[in-house]
Amino acid sequence: MNLPANQLTMTILMTPDKTNFFGNVHGGEVLKLLDQVAYACASRYAGRHVVTLSVDQVTFKQPIHVGELLTFLASVNFTGTSSIEVGIKVIAENILTKTIRHVNSCFLTMVAMNEERKPIAVPIFEPKSSDEIRRHRGAILRREMRKELEQKFNAIRTSQD
Repeated sequence: MNLPANQLTMTILMTPDKTNFFGNVHGGEVLKLLDQVAYACASRYAGRHVVTLSVDQVTFKQPIHVGELLTFLASVNFTGTSSIEVGIKVIAENILTKTIRHVNSCFLTMVAMNEERKPIAVPIFEPKSSDEIRRHRGAILRREMRKELEQKFNAIRTSQD
């Protein structure tokens, strides 16, 4: 499969070493995988190493079971000067029954770094398909909401000093 540079798909088998006390896949394991997938997608797009700036709206919709295949569908939704928002949808597949479930979604913002470990500009993402345009609009809204939230928290901190 030859995906464009702004998309990435990764599939991983969920093994018993990834379970929590309830016998489901531990949320922390999923978070680690989400970070790895976002890194792969963003660094591939930018042609640079990236670091994680933020993780937004992680929603664990359903438990993930040992033995299921997890497929991570990642896409670049937006780029700033050095930042890249990657949206990830996670699909669980029961190998025996062929049942497929949407179990997780989230957005990670990654920052491209140069050799001196300083932020560096990334190629501008220009959405083309209707899905890319929809995701891009959502990313702009999330970015505005993050800025607004940060301003409100700063106002609260300032008023307490």
